[in-house]
Amino acid sequence: MVNAEASSRRWAEVWERAWPERDAESIIALYAHDAIYRALAFREADEGVSGVRSYLARNFTVESEVECRFDEPIVNGDRAAVQWWASWVEAGNDVTLAGVTVLRFNPQGLVIDHRDYWNQLDARRPPYAGW
Repeated sequence: MVNAEASSRRWAEVWERAWPERDAESIIALYAHDAIYRALAFREADEGVSGVRSYLARNFTVESEVECRFDEPIVNGDRAAVQWWASWVEAGNDVTLAGVTVLRFNPQGLVIDHRDYWNQLDARRPPYAGW
């Protein structure tokens, strides 16, 4: 049986540290070989570890000055939802995303399903009071 609470906390901690550092390998290590990574609901999913690697490579090359925060996971069974807030510079412009990632874990605690949902602002903005 998976410990989704520990797995989701580890996921959030790794992402919070590794995203600004562009440490793709630490993030990739969180995902099962057959993971489905869906960053946008209406775009085809990136599949498997190679898909996660491809997604990160595409985005890490265009993002700089990344600041991000991840909240405490909300866990139910083998699933978790993690709220996050991130700002960066892309193509010379500030961007802020406030979103949530819904995760499902395999028995080894690796992500097998990743779904992102977010709101975007074309400016750098810190989280609102009480976030």
